Formats: sequence, C-alpha cells, structure tokens
Amino acid sequence: MSDVQLFNSKTDPIPQLRRDLQVIPIRENGNSYLYFQDQRGYATSGFALNKQVSPLLSLIDGNKSITDLKPYINGDTDTDQLLRFVKLLDENRVLASEYFKKHARKIEEEYERSTVHESITAGSSYPDDPEELHEYLDEAFKKHSSNTTENIKALYAPHIDPRVALDSYVKAFSSIKNLKPKRVVILATSHYAGLYPDHYTNTPFILVNKNFELPLGTIQRDRETIERLTEAEEAGINSRDRAHRIEHSIELHLLFLSYLWDHEFSVVPILVRGLDDLYYTEKGHLGQQLDNFSSILQNNWKDDKETFFLISGDLAHFGKKFGDENPASTMFEDVKSFDKKFLEFGARNEQKQMLDLMKQDMDPFRICGFPPLYTFLNTMPKLKGKVLGYDLWDEREKESAVTFGSILFSEQ
Repeated sequence: MSDVQLFNSKTDPIPQLRRDLQVIPIRENGNSYLYFQDQRGYATSGFALNKQVSPLLSLIDGNKSITDLKPYINGDTDTDQLLRFVKLLDENRVLASEYFKKHARKIEEEYERSTVHESITAGSSYPDDPEELHEYLDEAFKKHSSNTTENIKALYAPHIDPRVALDSYVKAFSSIKNLKPKRVVILATSHYAGLYPDHYTNTPFILVNKNFELPLGTIQRDRETIERLTEAEEAGINSRDRAHRIEHSIELHLLFLSYLWDHEFSVVPILVRGLDDLYYTEKGHLGQQLDNFSSILQNNWKDDKETFFLISGDLAHFGKKFGDENPASTMFEDVKSFDKKFLEFGARNEQKQMLDLMKQDMDPFRICGFPPLYTFLNTMPKLKGKVLGYDLWDEREKESAVTFGSILFSEQ
C-alpha cells in the first residue's frame, strides 16, 4: 500500500477524474451503473458506481473543493459524506491524485524489475485453461495444411484479437509450423510507449527483458543477447520495458509458437515505436538510429540459419473510433487499395516505395505495422516475400474497422 495518504481536505481542490479511464454505462439486475474501465490496470478491477452519482462526478473537475460542491448537492448530504465519497474514488484510483500517481509508479517500477511477463490476453482473447486452449487451437489449425517453404527467414503477421482474426493467424502461422529455430527475434508494434514520453524520447527500440508466461508454457528470453543489446546506445535502444506491461503485440505471436513448436527456443523481444520523423527526413537522427539498429541485427543474424524473425503488426485503423469524420464503410475501397500497395511493397522489399506511400498525407490510415516491418526491411534489404493473406474486421456498431495481413519471407 502506498504511504501517500488519500485525499482528505474539504477546502483544497479535489483532483479531477482520470482522463484515461473509460466510464461505461451498464445495467445489472435492473439497476444502472457506471463501470470504470482502466486499460492500464491501475484502478480497482470491476469498480462501478450507481449511475445516480453521474451529476456529482461531472462537478469533480480539478478546481472545486468539497465546500464548493455542497451548494450543488440536493438533500441532506453533508460535507463529511461528500469527503467519504471522494475518498472512495481516490482509494479505487480513479482520481488523478498523488495517491494514484504513487500507486502507478510502483506498478511500473515493479514490472521493470520483474523478469516475467504474465499474459494480459489469456482468458479474454482466448481460453486460459491449457486443455481448453489446445482444443480451441486444434480445431482452428486442422483446417489448414502446413506447406512449409524452404529457407524461410521471417513472418509478418497480425496482432489483432484472435477472436476476430483466428483464421488469419492460422493461415500465417501454419506456414512456419515445421521450423525449429533456436532463436526468434521479434519486432513488434509498440502501442503504449507514448504514455511515457519522459522515458522513451529519442529511443525508438524497446527491449523487453522478460520471460513470457503463457497458458501452454513459459517462453524464455535470450538473456545473453538482450544484455548485449542494452549496450548499443547509438542504435536508439531502451531497456526500460514498462511500455510492454499492457502490450499484446508480442505475446499473441508467442501464443501460436507455444502451440506449434515443441522444441527449445528463446526470444529477443523488441518493441518498435512510431517512425514518423522519417516522413520529414530520412537521414536525420532517427534515420541514423534505424541504420545503426539494423546493422546490429544484420551482423548478428543475417546469415544465421538458427535465427528466425517475427514481425508483429496490423494494417489500417479507420473510421469514427480512430478519429475519422466518416464511417469506415465509406472508406473500404480506398483503404484496400492502400493496403494492397503496402503489402506488395513489403513482399518485394521495396523500402523507398513503402516510405513514399506512408508519406502521403502522413500515414492517413494509421498503419501500426509500418514501424516494425520497415525496420525489418531495412535490416534484410535483399529478402523477398509473398503475401499470405489479407482481411478486414468491420466493427460496424462503432463505424470503424481494422485491416490486417501477413507476408512470408524466404531466402533466395
């Protein structure tokens, strides 16, 4: 428990409600509640309040005190009751208070010190019971044969929720079912590094120094390699891995490896942040870091037959959920045309053409797989691939959609 006390003043401004929370109206047993969903896992799990408190919550804006609130409250509610309510909010970490901030720092620091990453997707995106999970994946993979191509070096595949893309995962990962590499270097989208701007400024590559605990077993990290990479500061590598605490882009790929492979292997997990600066200048500081990083990967594993590359990324994110004015259904043809070019440039390893495409309107469809895939192409510039699949998740009720695809790379 934090040694910072809960908010306890009737005259000081009440800390505002956290802006990163989703407050979702729900009904249960005929009653209406407000459910506080915290993607970052700081708030008490399952915390909800009766919907009747909604007007009071709207008054907690970071400026008003308990005393200031009293005139707005009808009935016999006194300042002591109001203070108890505010303490309840603070105790469950839904206020942007010092108590909450101390708790958040503790969670992040403990994760960084830990050598284990526990799955955040098991039990929600797929069964967490090993036997049930095996049956679930057996059923999915029996529909696809594993026609493994010779000299396979890398796979670019989605990281979208398997509940909406299981067939796409199966099509992609069936192609590497019979491989037996000793090491897997993973380049994956970092979705959450932007939450920690003070930690990741000027460091586009984030090493994840963790073993991965998954329902079908624990996948070990390559400790020696990770320790060696932490010394390459000129390559923009950051070894503080708190950005991975709630990340799914690596563990979803490892889920399928843990199912398909029964040999021993270790992983070098790396998150790749946005490469937006390349849209303005290719030869600036970021471009130099990218080249330095790619050189390290080349020198270590370009010709290593026992090292395989996984690249984790989805394609377009579009529609109203992602900030577009128009619903996704009106954009399907434009997005599919853009995605087709993106995947073709990736498969043909045409880096310049891919970057030129992304420069158009500065990534108009929010291709989250661009940073890791472009990094890989920069690392293996002569490697060619073939597109294995392409699909779209139409989230019609939110007028939004996400596209995703896969590319298999082989040495010529």
